[in-house]
Amino acid sequence: MRGILAGLTLAALFLSSCKDQPKRLPFLQLEQTERVVDGKTVIDSIFRTIPAFKLFNQDSTVVTEKDFNGAIYVADFFFTSCPTICPTMHRNLMKVYEKYKGNPEVKLASHTIDVKYDTPSRMKAYAKKLGVDGTKWEYLWGSRDDIYALAERNYLVSAQEDKNAPGGFIHQGYLVLVDKEKRIRGAYDGTLDKDVQQLMSDMDILLKEYKK
Repeated sequence: MRGILAGLTLAALFLSSCKDQPKRLPFLQLEQTERVVDGKTVIDSIFRTIPAFKLFNQDSTVVTEKDFNGAIYVADFFFTSCPTICPTMHRNLMKVYEKYKGNPEVKLASHTIDVKYDTPSRMKAYAKKLGVDGTKWEYLWGSRDDIYALAERNYLVSAQEDKNAPGGFIHQGYLVLVDKEKRIRGAYDGTLDKDVQQLMSDMDILLKEYKK
């Protein structure tokens, strides 16, 4: 597994903090644009967000970005027959699922990159084997173009087919934390317990941001 930020082109903006202010998470995917005001160049900061999408979940139900409104969520990319990192990633994600199972402000979204094999019914069986009920943890399926575009352009997670790789695919095992405004607030190595513990700690911090 590469380092946690290897392969990601992320620009992080850290908010200033004072002793009387609670800790806040950085914003990732910061873009800067220039404009001229009164003859002077002004730089504006723009936070990229996860765009609109239309996929299907393990119940063959249409899922869009609106289904995540009002919730923070953790996204990842996997495939059910993955013989390498996916089993470890999802065992670790079960810790997140169990901790926030009763919290409606938290969801999980696992996108399959093997769209030919991983039908919704197959992902349903996969979820059941893990012990996942309901739609708090969405297992998402869509066209190859849609899934791979979301992975590489929006979540900034590398995913590609490779017949020489174990299972036929290469992908990064990042767990990506997204806030209620669809902005990325963190990326964590899903194969490392310490990173998953940090993810849950950061999720608690992020949830507190919405308690004001």
